[in-house]
Amino acid sequence: MGTHSREDILRLIKNEDVQFIRMQFTDLFGQLKNVAVTASQAERALDGEIMLDGSAIQGFVRVEESDQYLRPDLDTFAILPWRPQLGKVARLICDVYNPDGTPFAGDPRNVLKRALERVEDRVFQVGAELEFFLFQTEEDGRPTTRTSDQAGYFDLGPLDHGEGVRREAALALEHMGIEVEASHHEAAAGQHEIDLKYVDALTAADNIMTCKLAVKTLAQRSGLHATFMPKPLPGIPGSGMHVNMSLSQGGRDLFSDASAPHGLSLQARRFLAGLLDHAGGFCAVTNPLVNSYKRLVPGYEAPCHVTWSAANRSALVRVPSHRDRGARLELRSPDPACNPYLALAVCLAAGLDGMERKLDPPPAVTENLSAASPEGLAKRGVKRLPASLAEALAALEADPVVLEALGPCAPQYLDGKRREWEAYRTQVTQWELDRYLMTY
Repeated sequence: MGTHSREDILRLIKNEDVQFIRMQFTDLFGQLKNVAVTASQAERALDGEIMLDGSAIQGFVRVEESDQYLRPDLDTFAILPWRPQLGKVARLICDVYNPDGTPFAGDPRNVLKRALERVEDRVFQVGAELEFFLFQTEEDGRPTTRTSDQAGYFDLGPLDHGEGVRREAALALEHMGIEVEASHHEAAAGQHEIDLKYVDALTAADNIMTCKLAVKTLAQRSGLHATFMPKPLPGIPGSGMHVNMSLSQGGRDLFSDASAPHGLSLQARRFLAGLLDHAGGFCAVTNPLVNSYKRLVPGYEAPCHVTWSAANRSALVRVPSHRDRGARLELRSPDPACNPYLALAVCLAAGLDGMERKLDPPPAVTENLSAASPEGLAKRGVKRLPASLAEALAALEADPVVLEALGPCAPQYLDGKRREWEAYRTQVTQWELDRYLMTY
């Protein structure tokens, strides 16, 4: 993505034979939405005159206040490479506005923008690592849970049957101006990863949403189903979205100090302490589904405890080896089902709170936490992440820093997730029938 003016975009629409423009936005729970317009409406679209019924979007507004407007971020203009090249389709990522011209407070992109105002002249930089599964489909296109291969970590074809989808997705993203650092087969059969380059947080969130769309679309074209569900299969690792983050100012990395332990500056250590202090509070945002907590269990390469380490991948926050790239903190708990705008907003709020309160992180934990006993960890004061969505929601309600970061949309988010938990809690599952029906 580059810097585009209104005139640049109108010229591209004409010269590239763009016939449709998708005005994209994201709902409160991380689902990508759009209003499509023809090229004849391009000027209205660029001027923010395209309306939507906000009452039809989960978590937005009530029927009596439904009119809202889509104001495009011109820098996000891109032609979708997987759409027809005759009569092309482009997209613009939009912010949602009220009829009076003010930003809609419940728009997740605006939530992140508000959070970023707190960094002032600093830049919050983010690099995301997205994991996903590729499953086979039935003849009618419905997804199964049969994996597309039996490959493992870093395998290649012919064992890796998904390398074509990964390649197409990476090339499509590059075509749209989104730099892909790497892609590879992950640990489980049919599991894959795409790593996006470090950029400013707003662009990073936009890129995450675009990456998910590209992967899903291109998998479907190959007769496969791509899912970012955190734990689609029992007994194997789930899919995470590790978030690498740092702060810079005037091009200078604020997290690096070559003379300090692990190369972390005092600001980085305090930011780290804030992440640890609020990890339970923001878990319902970074891990938003009932299913998310079936990934956060011991033994499957996902963190379960609130710890940090340099090399230990069972820790919640890891300090990767950075050489000459600048120090960064890798938060390993989030999963790719989260709304990236909200997730980055609450992570930033947590880190800044640690800096403002001058918190110190606890000592690093070097051992494999998956093998440690719960009792031993409890004696050492090591806290556990929430074990269910219900626990995570209770922690969110008790964390004023995270609630403030979410702003006016916090009640709607809590209400939607409570209803999700209640719907799950009252279900009778096949596991229960298999276990209890004959016995009791």
